[in-house]
Amino acid sequence: MTSDNGDLGVSRREFLGMTAASLLMAGGLSTVNAESKNGVPYRTLGRTGEKVSMIGLGGYHLGKQSDANESIRIIRTGLDEGINFLDNCWDYNGGESEIRMGKALRDGYRQKAFLMTKIDGRNKATAVAQMNESLRRLQTDRIDLLQFHEVIRDSDPDRVFAKGGALEAVLEAQKTGKVRFIGFTGHKSPNIHLQMLATASKHGFRFDAVQMPLNVMDAHFNSFEKKVLPVLTKDGVGVLGMKPMGDPFILKSNTVTAVECLHYAMNLPTSVVITGCDSLPILRQALEAARAFQPMNSSQVAALLAKTTKAAEAGQFELYKTSHHFDGTVQNPQWLG
Repeated sequence: MTSDNGDLGVSRREFLGMTAASLLMAGGLSTVNAESKNGVPYRTLGRTGEKVSMIGLGGYHLGKQSDANESIRIIRTGLDEGINFLDNCWDYNGGESEIRMGKALRDGYRQKAFLMTKIDGRNKATAVAQMNESLRRLQTDRIDLLQFHEVIRDSDPDRVFAKGGALEAVLEAQKTGKVRFIGFTGHKSPNIHLQMLATASKHGFRFDAVQMPLNVMDAHFNSFEKKVLPVLTKDGVGVLGMKPMGDPFILKSNTVTAVECLHYAMNLPTSVVITGCDSLPILRQALEAARAFQPMNSSQVAALLAKTTKAAEAGQFELYKTSHHFDGTVQNPQWLG
């Protein structure tokens, strides 16, 4: 199976993008972002050629406000200020995150956004139902990036790619224009990410984007940065960094600041760093971190990592790896179908 956006050789733009990614991996972020909007740098989403803001709005936190109008205000302010990447998921806050985002995307805001959401379904029927519900809630006829959510079990890759599995539903949606690009996300184990990529390759499929935790503690413990990131950059897959502050347990370690966390993740060859912004002040902090970002050299990176070495060694501040605290589909297995 192959995705419709295909692999028809490497264009000059893709070649240059992959060359840049190789340089970044070799020596940190050594190039200045050439494009920006309202001071927010933009990067290329892997081989898709899509331009996305360096910072992305995490969807989970956008369904937590007591007043739905505050959620809408945060989303629209982000889009007005230069962010275009919106993260969401079918299961966030019982669907409330998507409902609020759909309302925020009215009045011309949809065309400002690169819209991503996720589904939990592992079989075709469940995946179809969840995709259609997401489209209805988000009040749109297309999702720019649809991702398989919580790939955290050894069985997940085979279920997604099985005959009658979720990928069949997503590929059909892609053919009809409901979905543009396809990715997956998980927070548990870099080895399961590698298994998902290998399973895709075995089926002749290549993902457009992959989402994973990338932060100042991941680098020390069961590391996505060390194991998965080089594979993605080599293959021209868009890199979506999440949990830059451990949501928010890394900050509770009192070893690093929020801005240091954001800058570390931005310094990696990430297309987007997705961060939860549950208030306008937190959104402003993320925007200013993006606008102020300057590539760090190897000694600056080493100094930042040295602050977190001891706290990170057992994964006690990365609960998404070491506990079921973040595992919605473990608590709700029916979501998988």
